[in-house]
Amino acid sequence: MANKELQEKVAQYNKLLRQYGHAYYVLDKPVVTDTEYDQMLNELIQIEEQHPELIYPDSPTQRVGGEVLKGFTKVTHQYPMLSLGNAFNEEDLRSFDERVRGSVGNKFSYVCELKIDGLAISLIYENGLFVRGATRGNGTIGEDITENLRTVHAIPLRLTEEVSIEARGECYMPKRSFTNLNKARAAEEEELFANPRNAAAGSLRQLDPKIAASRNLSTFMYAIGGSGESYHLSSHSEALDYLDRLGFQTNHERRSCPSIEEVLTYITEWTEKRELLPYEIDGIVVKVDRYDQQDELGFTAKAPRWAIAYKFAAEEVETVVLDIDLTVGRTGVVTPTAILKPVQVAGSTVQRATLHNEDIIREKDIRIGDAVIIRKAGDIIPEVVSVLFDQRTTDIVAFEMPKNCPVCDSELVRIEGEVAIRCINPKCFAQISEGVAHFVSRNAMNIDGLGERVVEQLLREELIADVADLYALQKETLLELERMGEKSVTNLLAAIEASKSNSLEKLLFGLGIRHVGAKAAKLLAENFETMDAVMTATEEQLIAIDEIGQKMADSIITYFENDEVHDLIARLKGYGVNLTYTGKKVNSADIDSAFSGKVIVLTGKLEQLTRQEAQAKIEELGGKVTGSVSKKTDLVIAGTEAGSKLAKAEQLGIEVWDENRLVNELK
Repeated sequence: MANKELQEKVAQYNKLLRQYGHAYYVLDKPVVTDTEYDQMLNELIQIEEQHPELIYPDSPTQRVGGEVLKGFTKVTHQYPMLSLGNAFNEEDLRSFDERVRGSVGNKFSYVCELKIDGLAISLIYENGLFVRGATRGNGTIGEDITENLRTVHAIPLRLTEEVSIEARGECYMPKRSFTNLNKARAAEEEELFANPRNAAAGSLRQLDPKIAASRNLSTFMYAIGGSGESYHLSSHSEALDYLDRLGFQTNHERRSCPSIEEVLTYITEWTEKRELLPYEIDGIVVKVDRYDQQDELGFTAKAPRWAIAYKFAAEEVETVVLDIDLTVGRTGVVTPTAILKPVQVAGSTVQRATLHNEDIIREKDIRIGDAVIIRKAGDIIPEVVSVLFDQRTTDIVAFEMPKNCPVCDSELVRIEGEVAIRCINPKCFAQISEGVAHFVSRNAMNIDGLGERVVEQLLREELIADVADLYALQKETLLELERMGEKSVTNLLAAIEASKSNSLEKLLFGLGIRHVGAKAAKLLAENFETMDAVMTATEEQLIAIDEIGQKMADSIITYFENDEVHDLIARLKGYGVNLTYTGKKVNSADIDSAFSGKVIVLTGKLEQLTRQEAQAKIEELGGKVTGSVSKKTDLVIAGTEAGSKLAKAEQLGIEVWDENRLVNELK
């Protein structure tokens, strides 16, 4: 059993990785380096493997990749687009090689490929014709970007054979295209793209295909979806040659390497030559070549055992800390950021670096005016690695976090057991602004047209003081604001009106109660059904709900003990905002089925149903689907490639079904 310190560490890692993943994959505005993200994720994976009871359903390790963007049709991949395990040094690669040899012996070969720094895509062809293109999305569900991909000349619209196939690869922006694009944006005084990968992702997410066409994107295809054996191929290298013959562009810098020594030689060569390429790469992909040996090696729950991605070491450069900027978030946390003397790192100009919190500043003794080393794994906001103390002058003094909030001047506090310093003034402009932005976000009340700029404008003009005031906004008043025209105001008011009918869980999530995410909000809504019942719930009632623990229960109770919260809820009710759960509520006691009243976990890859379809059908029949295996679990449904959850179920003696048994019971 994991101790409390480890539990808190896992919870913190989950929170940070979700934030980083959202910024990286959804917003295309990364906030940490690849190296930092990967190392934190790998550490979390190791902890979860040793302590399966700490695998939370919303853990970043339980998903591949990130969230689906709004604005494009969702596409469910026939075969999940899995991520690869990472290697950061020679030792990691040799350990991978030892694992491979331990499974398949010594008669095998690797294929090494350049890891293109772009956006993963899936291309579907029927009888040789291109019919659909999609992003990777979260690995299971992506976005349909067919029309944008049609504008990429490297993608054939008709193959050389009338074959039905899925090709997978990377869409990227060549360095020259990136330079030209940023020159044009600078001339128009538009925000510059940070790097070619973000530019490629932004181009493919344009709703106007003409914009994508103007960006001069390209592709390298690197795999066939599903089994290449369906096309009478016996190896990965044969599949790449076949893709070539079909008319796809593959990367011909690949190399067959019969030994790990040759793999290391290939990596050394391209580490030195990468800057000479006309496109960005961020590592090397190493795959066991033969399909039968890939099948023998199999998969973990998250990645194939027959492949690994070697990540180039983060580039480190010297610069100077010009200032330390402080920002206040929705929960009052004050976050420090180093303002740097502009410096080129990995092809882009860097002016900011994350400092995380006061403890990091003290530990590294970072001061304004210091010469520092920063690192960046290719293209995102870096971190300060170390201070060059031999360059520090006597007039550079230690940095002290302020005693008062930089926005509202209220006293800052540090809660025992936390590293964060907080502003606890509920009227702080920064907190209110962030809180309103959260309230109107897609997973909360979903009010289109209320971006950050509009929210701040409404607050500064004193048209709103909290989220309830949004429902009192008038058309005439809004039309007087700068950049608010007739159409935008009409659409905004319609979105606000529509949000009144949202089910209770949307409102609960939007209120921003500490530790209550979207899933917890839905659990509260389903179990209590009304806002009044949630507000008066006791600690015992809250903890009785599976997946709601002591910390969350305490937070919910503390939140609703506040008189200002009661006033806010009353005002929302007065404006006609729905305060009840309108989703489907299943009473398992009224249903006679094999799933009624049981706690069920789905794991592995399902072939006949999607994970979402299976969950919906089980819940319709009175079952409850959760994300982690525990002593409370009654049944585990194990698809192919099931991993640690299946192992834990077997360890605990929990009943396990395969997918065929599930499908038969659902009939």
